[in-house]
This record gives sequence, C-alpha cells and structure tokens, in this order.
Amino acid sequence: MPDNRNRKRPIQVKFFVDEKEQALIKKKMEHAGIENMSAYIRKMVIDGYVVKLDMPELRELTLRMKSISNSENQIAKRVNSIGNIYESDIEEIKKNQEEIYEGIRLTSRELHGSFFCYGKAI
Repeated sequence: MPDNRNRKRPIQVKFFVDEKEQALIKKKMEHAGIENMSAYIRKMVIDGYVVKLDMPELRELTLRMKSISNSENQIAKRVNSIGNIYESDIEEIKKNQEEIYEGIRLTSRELHGSFFCYGKAI
C-alpha cells in the first residue's frame, strides 16, 4: 500500500460509475474546460457546481480595445514625430473612448443580467 502521508490529500475516496455516467462526466468536464477528472469531481462534490463563463461580448470588446489602442499608438507616434496633434486625431480619440465606455457599459449590463435574477444572485 502506497504511503500517502506526504500527499496534499492523503485520503482516497472511490466510487463506481457505468459507461453512460462516465461519458456524461467526461462531457461535462469538457464543457467546463477541465481536463483533470479528480479536480472536476472534487469541485462538484464540494461546491456543487462549476461555472464556466463564455462571453463572446467580452472577447469582442477586448479585440476592439486592442484595435483602438493600436490606432491611438499610431496617433501618438505621429504627434511625437511632428510635434503637434490634429483636430481629427482628438476627435478620433474621443470617439474611441466613447466606444470603449459603451462596450463596457453594455457588457456590464449583460454580466449583471447573467448573474442576477429577481434581485438575487444565482
């Protein structure tokens, strides 16, 4: 019998499942993005749930912010090289900032709606 005294979790818990149950566990693990079955089962037993956020809106906002950042860096390089800024540059920066603010506002509203229902966290 192996010596488990030096393990972080020295107590082993075993249980049996059939093929359908095993397939369902693996499917749920895949859906949650967890590859370690012990970690998944432990999390489910202790906490009762695993939450995986898939927010395409947040990914889209992040990509847009990167694009805006690149655009503003180009403006900054031009300003540094010629020593002045054009009115159109200022307008573009303002427009970009408003776009970022609106994206964050909409994403926040989306997140709030996902986690709160009837005034209670779900």
